[in-house]
Amino acid sequence: MSTDLYRLDGRTAIVTGGGTGIGKAIAEAFARAGAHVVVSGRTMETIEPVARAIGGTAVVCDVTRLDGVEAMFARALAISGKIDVLVNNAGQSGPIGNIADVDLDAWRTCVEINLFGTVNCLRVGARLMSAQGSGSIVNMSSLMGLKGYPMRSAYCATKFAVIGLTETVAREVGPSGVRVNALCPGAISGELMDRVVARRAAAEGREPADIIKENYTDVAALRRWVTPEEVAAAALFLASDASSSLTGERIKTDAGRF
Repeated sequence: MSTDLYRLDGRTAIVTGGGTGIGKAIAEAFARAGAHVVVSGRTMETIEPVARAIGGTAVVCDVTRLDGVEAMFARALAISGKIDVLVNNAGQSGPIGNIADVDLDAWRTCVEINLFGTVNCLRVGARLMSAQGSGSIVNMSSLMGLKGYPMRSAYCATKFAVIGLTETVAREVGPSGVRVNALCPGAISGELMDRVVARRAAAEGREPADIIKENYTDVAALRRWVTPEEVAAAALFLASDASSSLTGERIKTDAGRF
């Protein structure tokens, strides 16, 4: 397969939650492939350095607000007159605790960001891409969107929902030439997972190293974490013409955590 299929030259891509972690790695990978990347996030301090480094555009947006999402798309549309790629990456890890006593306010916040944030972006993105007759949407689900995980009910519920949204919207917009796929990363090395492990260690009264070994690295076939750059490579595949026949699909990037 020609490597030209992986190029995004002349295309405009939106990456929500693009200032850190996976989102930052995706923005960088897309820029290297030739795209003009709109790096979106809730604070300019987070997204502006990333956008500046890759020659992209920083747009502050709270994805839980539909009006803010519409304004972000309008800014992106002004760049080239079309939106070629949307990566719904903005999200949070949610509260950690058993369902019997988990913080329900934090649970609702997780739903607003992970689920309704994705819905808002899909709503606007599907409308624009369907009208132009092309586009690729990548929704960020999770390995925890494929199977349940103790003490992570809010996160699992939202990421399961993202899989359902992906399959549904793929059928809705497919006749217009728009593709919708989901990525399901496993445990990603970085600050976010450090915080998750620390909170779980505190909740369970265990050492972080034991939790990492038992739940993340030793259970993976490759016996290691996944890097943000590895997820970004999969996102580039789904965004590009290399995956032109794929829609409604889910791809795991989890180092073999079967």
